[in-house]
Amino acid sequence: MGEEGDYLQENLFQLGTSAFLDFVTTDLTTFSDAWMAYDLKGNPQPSVYAKNSPRLASALRDLSVVLDSDTGPEDPTYFGKPTETGVESHFDDDGAPSDSWGRFEIPYRNRIFRHTQEFEQGYRREASGRVLYFPARSRSGILGYLWASNSEGAASFEPRDEADVEGYQAGLIWLERLKEAYVRGMMPEAALMVLREMPQAAEAGILVEEAPLEAREILELRQSRLS
Repeated sequence: MGEEGDYLQENLFQLGTSAFLDFVTTDLTTFSDAWMAYDLKGNPQPSVYAKNSPRLASALRDLSVVLDSDTGPEDPTYFGKPTETGVESHFDDDGAPSDSWGRFEIPYRNRIFRHTQEFEQGYRREASGRVLYFPARSRSGILGYLWASNSEGAASFEPRDEADVEGYQAGLIWLERLKEAYVRGMMPEAALMVLREMPQAAEAGILVEEAPLEAREILELRQSRLS
């Protein structure tokens, strides 16, 4: 149940059972924050919590009855603290609800843009000096920056944290295009210009600048200080 009413959401749970000799456990894992007083970004969601939390508590009670076993919460994760009746939010030292999503999930998934996978051919995805870049824009703003450096044999996409999933998905598209340019033998900055001239898709973001911009280091892009 959301703010606007009921809707169907798939992949909310994973239910699994494991056995070792005569010891059997059944685990319920949730992939949603709909049961929590604050969402994973630390925003209060009182109506969503009031509607959904009792449903999870009821499901846990029913499982306990069917399995004839007590409910034993697992250890806390980065995103929440399991309890016998649901999930509690994390709080910072100052008492404010934690932005677990920004602190843990975004850096974790964005590693793909900063580290070349082992045995994978392609440009380096890290640079220590000057880079050329194009901002990739959508209707909602800048999704991230497509960048390259000939001197370091590097090129990648740096998504903005504020773009969240939209920026991440855009980055995956640009990574695939950079891989194709690498296979064709292009220098990183040449690949940057070729990608600028390719037909552009809204989901990847539009490179509107005619010429690449320059940043002294990748850190400037990661801090999102540039336009």
